[in-house]
Amino acid sequence: MTAPPDDCLTRNEWICGLYLTTRRQILLDAVLQHLRLTTLSVLIAVAVALPLALLARRLGWAAGPVLAVTTVLYTIPSLAMFSLLLPLYGLSAALVVAGLVLYSLTLLVRNILAGLRAVPEETRQAARGLGYGPLRLLLTVELPLALPAAMAGLRIATVSAVSLVTVGAIVGFGGLGNLLYAGMNTYFKAQVLTASVLCVLLAVAADLLLLGVQWLITPWTRAGRA
Repeated sequence: MTAPPDDCLTRNEWICGLYLTTRRQILLDAVLQHLRLTTLSVLIAVAVALPLALLARRLGWAAGPVLAVTTVLYTIPSLAMFSLLLPLYGLSAALVVAGLVLYSLTLLVRNILAGLRAVPEETRQAARGLGYGPLRLLLTVELPLALPAAMAGLRIATVSAVSLVTVGAIVGFGGLGNLLYAGMNTYFKAQVLTASVLCVLLAVAADLLLLGVQWLITPWTRAGRA
């Protein structure tokens, strides 16, 4: 009679190298889905947040309503948010992306607007004196000077999105959250720990990547510190 296998999987241990080797493709698919959902939602959020911040900057009276609406959206619990969006998107990846976009707006709009407001008025006046029109002033003076604050908001929004993607497991599109949800239901220790660690690593890697991008595209801030 053959003895049953005695390994970390059968013993249901938290740290199990055998789990990593036997579930490699499952883990890779989950990580790729996690990255796709995060990247798409953040890109769409930036595309929506930038015009809103510019509108709030241009029309002073619009700043209050824009910030109020985005703040209210951020306070809605994730499960409630997905439930509210369910009639529009159904059980799909679009549902998760839409929810993440709405959550990211408050972080992005606030930081972009703060960066635009921090541009010294004398700098704007000097640019206008050199013949800069509104569009050129925005693209070559205001937005570049607002980049540090905008990038800070982008980093926070991205790390937040990496975390919130896991909630998408309730509709089957949660990336690593799918593994977390299934692992917790079955008390599969190695799967829960591995998925959790990978989520943390993705968040740290995304933050470091964006920090590196910020360092590259804002050389004047390095010169100022030097």
